[in-house]
Amino acid sequence: MTWSCHATGRASTVGRIVTITLADRRNRLARRHHLAPGTRAIDAPTAANSVVGLHGSDPVTVYLSLAARVNGIDVAGVDAAMYDDRQLIRLLGMRRTVFTAPYDLARIIQASCAPSLAATERRTLAKAIVDGEMDADGDAWLNRVGDAALTAIDRLGGEALATEITPLVPQFSSKIVLGRGTKYENPLAASSKILFLLAVEGHVVRTRPRGTWTSSLYRWSRPETWLGAPLLGLDLVDAERQLIERWLRTYGPGTMADLRWWTGWTLTRVKRALAGLHTVEVDLEHGGTGVVLADDIDPADLAVPIEPWVALLPSLDPLAMGWTDRDWYVGDHRAPLFDYSGNIGPTVWCDGRIVGAWSQRPSGEVVFQLLEDIGASATAAVGIEAARLQSWIGDARVSPRFPTPLQKHLTSGAVPGTAVANS
Repeated sequence: MTWSCHATGRASTVGRIVTITLADRRNRLARRHHLAPGTRAIDAPTAANSVVGLHGSDPVTVYLSLAARVNGIDVAGVDAAMYDDRQLIRLLGMRRTVFTAPYDLARIIQASCAPSLAATERRTLAKAIVDGEMDADGDAWLNRVGDAALTAIDRLGGEALATEITPLVPQFSSKIVLGRGTKYENPLAASSKILFLLAVEGHVVRTRPRGTWTSSLYRWSRPETWLGAPLLGLDLVDAERQLIERWLRTYGPGTMADLRWWTGWTLTRVKRALAGLHTVEVDLEHGGTGVVLADDIDPADLAVPIEPWVALLPSLDPLAMGWTDRDWYVGDHRAPLFDYSGNIGPTVWCDGRIVGAWSQRPSGEVVFQLLEDIGASATAAVGIEAARLQSWIGDARVSPRFPTPLQKHLTSGAVPGTAVANS
């Protein structure tokens, strides 16, 4: 292929100041996210590990993110990695979001992100239990019901749905009312809140879904049963350092704002993690100051020419959600691509930046719409990729959990494959 959607260039040094160019950043993401020709991951765990976990809030994201990064993988191959070989684990992590990660990375995420989430969740639930006069000691109620749920899972063969646990744990049928007496009052099923707490505390993990690969109704199991080993046990400070180092290896350079947003940590925690690493500050060509690992300022792999590439990535793909400063790859296209909460929908990428969106219609057809002119050859490549994705999805129907303006427009019948002015 000879087309290209952006100029080339590498990191440049003026005196002692290192400037990381846009082309350098796009080259990094193409290689390290396994999206350019010749950079595909050898298997699902490698891909998930390389991007520091796959977003799992929408189950479809895991499958389609892997489809874009691993040659030859299909739905059965992803299922095998998750449920037969159990190489990928769903857990609550950064920003209180579900991620899917290999075991070693999952333990790092659990140790570095979950404790603060668990403490907040436990306080909230304990207060709601006392306020609702369910028990004078909210913590004791949570412990008692949580232990009963774990015992029920064991009795049910080590893996169970919430509906299967409920007959053995009567408290699962009750409601926990959050925000009692306020306009935000919200009665929630005790079963979902107790299982959520057990998960974020590392006592259970999500396992097989009830239904197809698009379902998010999961069974639950103890990590020791499902994985043969616990998730708990790593040191908090060491896990923080490891997580930041992994992010910098794949996503760096990044700003302090990027690191704070992606982890969901305080600035103090981010600085503590960085203090344990050998990093340097760099200027970013598009503005601002970033942080990069000292041995990754001008890596040798970026000297190798990279072929032009396109990709159709799913809603909440880790690449699109890797930074809070997104102008360098989103450009002027933010409004039609994100929902009101900041969730990005399915996107079309060309040489390291977003140039459009795609969707699947009820008929099963995968359609796309470009937000700028990328040339005839690149547009044709997007069309080929759309056809490949349609074949990959097959008879399934995928609909993002967080619809975005352009994705909804496409689903409803917009003319596909055309460039339109950004609204």
